[in-house]
Amino acid sequence: MASEAHGAEEGGLVFHPMDQFIVKPLFGGDTIQWYTVTNVTLWMALAVVAVIAMMVIGTRRRAMVPSRSQSIGELAYGFVYKMVEDVAGKDAIKFFPYIMTLFMFIVMANFLGLLPMSFATTSHFAVTVVLALAVFLTVTIVGFVKNGAGFLGLFWVSSAPLALRPILALIEVISYFVRPVSHSIRLAGNIMAGHAVLKVFAGFAAIAVVSPLSVVAITAMYGLEVLVAFIQAYVFTILTCVYLKDALHPSH
Repeated sequence: MASEAHGAEEGGLVFHPMDQFIVKPLFGGDTIQWYTVTNVTLWMALAVVAVIAMMVIGTRRRAMVPSRSQSIGELAYGFVYKMVEDVAGKDAIKFFPYIMTLFMFIVMANFLGLLPMSFATTSHFAVTVVLALAVFLTVTIVGFVKNGAGFLGLFWVSSAPLALRPILALIEVISYFVRPVSHSIRLAGNIMAGHAVLKVFAGFAAIAVVSPLSVVAITAMYGLEVLVAFIQAYVFTILTCVYLKDALHPSH
């Protein structure tokens, strides 16, 4: 309390919007090892449990008149299946289980991160980089396995003038290896920014003068963040489908 009062007297922030992203051990201690159970691993595990509860347990009693959980599961299944088929083609359907799992984990982690006192796991680059690298390696391996050296045709723009092709090839190679960077930063950056803004408005809500405006702003921002949580999962998944299409059909 004394430190907060001292910060207020000096005109500093009493609350810190970025504190919500600190990784903390669940069972005490200050050091974090690779095996340490943290708030990140807890909420990632809860996201996995929530996906299993909705897609497996919630749909095990399938009926002609679906329950709410069955309806949500069927909508998610049909939504992702159509996305894969429309974007990557029918020959990409064999990768549907992987893409479906990816989408459900991200969207569930995003939604759980909006609960009070929760932790937004997808706001951490350590999480999104792993997801993006998994997509990058999968797509690259599939491309070479299916097409062999023909996969390199992805970088050779045969429709361009011959003199420009080496320059364009270099640009294509650079853009290809930048994919996991942009793929991960887009998701983590949007989630982190939205939660930081919510925290700022929540801090202003304690001030009596601006409290009503802050409550309205928080409500509007929260509704927007619910939409962003779904959109970012959709964008991550559809980009995965685009990259998969390039691996299956690499020629320009």
